Amino acid sequence: MFGYQQYNKARDTFGDTYMASRSSRNVSKILKERKPFSILLMGTDTGALGRKDKGRTDSLIVATVNPKTNTTKLVSIPRDTKVVVPGDRMPYEKINAAYTIGGPDSATEVASKLLNVPIDFYGVVNMGGIKKMVNAVGGVDITPNLTFNYEGISVKKGKKEHMTGQTALQYTRMRYQDPLGDYGRQIRQREVLEQILKNGLKISSVTKYSDILKSLDGNILTNLSFEDMMTAGSAYRGATKNLQEDTLQCDNATVDGVSYQVAPNGELLKISNELRESLGLKKSPTLTKDQKHINSNSGSSSDDSIFTDNTSVNNNDELVSN
Repeated sequence: MFGYQQYNKARDTFGDTYMASRSSRNVSKILKERKPFSILLMGTDTGALGRKDKGRTDSLIVATVNPKTNTTKLVSIPRDTKVVVPGDRMPYEKINAAYTIGGPDSATEVASKLLNVPIDFYGVVNMGGIKKMVNAVGGVDITPNLTFNYEGISVKKGKKEHMTGQTALQYTRMRYQDPLGDYGRQIRQREVLEQILKNGLKISSVTKYSDILKSLDGNILTNLSFEDMMTAGSAYRGATKNLQEDTLQCDNATVDGVSYQVAPNGELLKISNELRESLGLKKSPTLTKDQKHINSNSGSSSDDSIFTDNTSVNNNDELVSN
C-alpha cells in the first residue's frame, strides 16, 4: 500500500499514540499468523489525552476479530458494571473507574478477568478523536433507531443520515432521551464505530490514510504499534464484512446509596463463551475463580497477575480454563 517514504511519513504521523503495555500473548506473532485477536476500545469524555490518564471511560467495547470466519464481534460493557479493581483500596468500583485508577493496563486486566478472555490490544479514544476520525473517513451513514433532538442535532427514526464528526459525536453522547438509557447509547456508539471501521478499510488513498492517522494523533492511546496496525489493516480487512453486536446485560443495583450495574453469573458466562468462541478458544462450563472474584460484591484482589487461579496461558497463545 505504501512506498518507503510514504510508509515512514505515515509512521511518523502516528506520533505519540503508542504506549507499551504488558500482554498475556505474543500479539505480533498472532497478527503475522492471521489468528483471531481482541482489542478493548475505551472512550473518554475528556479533551486531548496527552500522556496522562485522566477521566473515566464512558464507553467500553471488547472487539474480537476473526479472519478465518471473517467476523468481528463487538460487545459493550456497561460503564457502571460493579467490579473489583486489583490494587484498589476500595472493595469494589464501577468498571469505568479502572482506567482512572491504573490506566489502560488496569482497565484491560479487569475486562480480561471479568470476561475470561485475553485482551491483546487496547485503544483509548477521547471524544475529540471520534469527531476527527469520522471526518477523516468522509463521514458516516447512520439509520437511527429512535427520534430525538440533542444539543443542536435532530435525527428521525428509520431515516438514514450522513453524519459529520460533530453530528456523530452528539449522536453517541445522548442518553437521557433514550428509553434504553445507557444501553441505547452503547448501541449508537457501536453504530458509529462500525461505520468508521467500514469506511476506513475501504480507503486506498495514501493521502486519505495519512489524514486518518493525523486524526488519531493526540486523541488516542494504544499498545497497537504502527507495524501491527498496518498488518491488521491488510490481513484482517475481510473480518469487517460480518459485524456482530452484543451487550453484557446487567441488573440495576444500589449499594451504599450508589447505583451500579451487576452482571448475573449466567449472562456473564454466556457473553464470555461467545467471545472465547470468536477467538477460537474453548468454552468454559462455569465461571472461573477470577470471574467470580472480579464480579463479586465485596473483597479486593491481592494478586497482580492478569490470569490467576484456574486460568492459565499455554504455549500456543491460547487462554485455557483448567
